[in-house]
Amino acid sequence: MAFFPHIITYIALGVFAIACIARVLMWMRMPMHLRWELYPVAHEPGNKAKYGGSYLEESDWWKKPREVSMAGELKVMVPEILFLVALWEHNRKMWVRSFPFHFGIYMVIGATVMMMGSALLGLAVPDLMAGGLGTFLHNTVLFCGAGGLGLSIFGALGLLQRRLTDPGLRDFTTVADIFNLVFFIVAFGLALVHFIAIDSDLSRSAGFLAGIVTFSPVALTGSVHEVSFTSATIILMGVLVAYIPLTHMSHFIGKYFAYHAIRWNDKPNLKGGDEEAAIGEMLTQPVSWAAKHIGADGKKTWADLATQEYKK
Repeated sequence: MAFFPHIITYIALGVFAIACIARVLMWMRMPMHLRWELYPVAHEPGNKAKYGGSYLEESDWWKKPREVSMAGELKVMVPEILFLVALWEHNRKMWVRSFPFHFGIYMVIGATVMMMGSALLGLAVPDLMAGGLGTFLHNTVLFCGAGGLGLSIFGALGLLQRRLTDPGLRDFTTVADIFNLVFFIVAFGLALVHFIAIDSDLSRSAGFLAGIVTFSPVALTGSVHEVSFTSATIILMGVLVAYIPLTHMSHFIGKYFAYHAIRWNDKPNLKGGDEEAAIGEMLTQPVSWAAKHIGADGKKTWADLATQEYKK
């Protein structure tokens, strides 16, 4: 039982990785989505993206090689992911709750990654880690870890309050939405109390993660109370990590597809191209819509419905 928290952590990381891969494959294999084609499209090169221009402005555009700017996409995606720019622009009341929640999670992830990296650097270049670099990383981990936990808890409490009291959100709030926020509050709250009461220098957390990343786990030490508290914190955080990609919180993966495959997908449908093949496949799918004016019976395909004559 001494290594039970370590086992749970390895299982949680495995579930997280497998679930994320499964989500990616699921979205990659989904049928072609109805494209938005909302301009400006961030990957348009040059000045076109600034005013909502398009390669379609060019004469004989289909004869020219198509250019796509990944840098242009990153200029939009990075601020959106880190600072929730769209939410700031369209819903400030939600942003003041959602931003600290998400940014706090980023800080906790950063602290965890830095602790793991420090463990590997400590093995590779121990003298370097014993100097100023080690001190800098340690102080940064303390700031990001404790600050991130507090910030995320504050945001989660705000989101929970808004979901429970705002009439506009209450109708769209499910039990899962409430449970997810409460789960974060409890798990991060326990981790923050553990930091304040037992692990104020994060030596226990750093030592545990060092054992995980180097595959040389060491049993937790201290009094029975301390070991129990540390074990409970590790296990609850591990369960949270495994749980996230199994729910709609996996939108951190889905956002890529929402932007690239839907919002910014302006790939032309040229004869013999990939788009033509995908559209052709979609037209063979049967339609079972219940609306009478569609005339779908579950057997007719989209091609049948699109080409049939409708009686007035």
